[in-house]
Amino acid sequence: MRPAHIALAVLVAAVWGVNFTVIEVGLDHFPPLLFCSLRFLVAALPAVFLVGPPRVAWRWILGVGLALGVAKFGLLFIGMHEGMPAGLSSLVLQIQAVFTALFASVVLAERPTRVRLLGMGVALTGIAVAAADEGTSGPLLGFVLVIAAAAFWGVSNVLTRKAAPPDALSFMVWVSLVPVLPLLGLSLLFEGAEPDLRALARIDWAGAGTIVYVAWITTVFGFGVWGFLLRTYDASAVAPFSLLVPVFGMSSAALVLGEGISPLRWLAAALLVGGVALTSFPAARLRGLLRPRRRAAAADAPGPERAAPAAPEPAGTSASRTPSTASRPSLHG
Repeated sequence: MRPAHIALAVLVAAVWGVNFTVIEVGLDHFPPLLFCSLRFLVAALPAVFLVGPPRVAWRWILGVGLALGVAKFGLLFIGMHEGMPAGLSSLVLQIQAVFTALFASVVLAERPTRVRLLGMGVALTGIAVAAADEGTSGPLLGFVLVIAAAAFWGVSNVLTRKAAPPDALSFMVWVSLVPVLPLLGLSLLFEGAEPDLRALARIDWAGAGTIVYVAWITTVFGFGVWGFLLRTYDASAVAPFSLLVPVFGMSSAALVLGEGISPLRWLAAALLVGGVALTSFPAARLRGLLRPRRRAAAADAPGPERAAPAAPEPAGTSASRTPSTASRPSLHG
């Protein structure tokens, strides 16, 4: 990747990581479901009039909109409202990679490799360590809700894989339009009209700024740049940068919100990020990394004398041949 594009990938990871701290601030101004509804409303309008008609079937837009917008983000916002720390949320949510691999093995018949299964086990161990730490220092309900949000993120990833949108930004803008009314209806039902109206009447610059950030910066800018990078480079080159999200999430939460990071949480972070890396690592790329070493070892190993010199290898068949890469991952966010 070009240095400028590496910088863009790191910037998007930073934007998505800081997003959890911004959500925490926004929850001080709005009830969680109302805040989530406003996020998607501002993300969809007026962008939906600028991106053109959707280029995938409506059933995929509706499915991803409900799974990602209503279920995933609704549960995430409620979980954080119930006391789940912003930094820990940014970390635990990465377990979506395990849910995505599990659901893909059932729906898409993608058989997980041994490396991917190992990564799942390591990541789940990290979740267990994080749960043990949170169980002694915070409300367990919020932790469970964020895990449920990660599961629905896995569902939306599989649906997005099935939809195969040609334009990630346009697809996300149309998807953002779907959850607005369902989330608003759920907010009126469970949070009440009076708290919602009071929050809207008292909106200030800080509250408005959180909406603008989570809608335009995180969604429109973040997914727009991420989609550009995925169209420019192989997914296996771009996807690893998403592992920086919890790094920026935990760091920003510690600096802005004063959240502490216990030794158990550091251990959970190392296990979870390492496990997700193994789960997301393309098997073909892993074979490509190991193959040159094996060939070099075979060339240096002693053996019987050759009767005749080997014929020269045809051009284009050297050991440096680039292995095939995995299919592009689904939208991240």
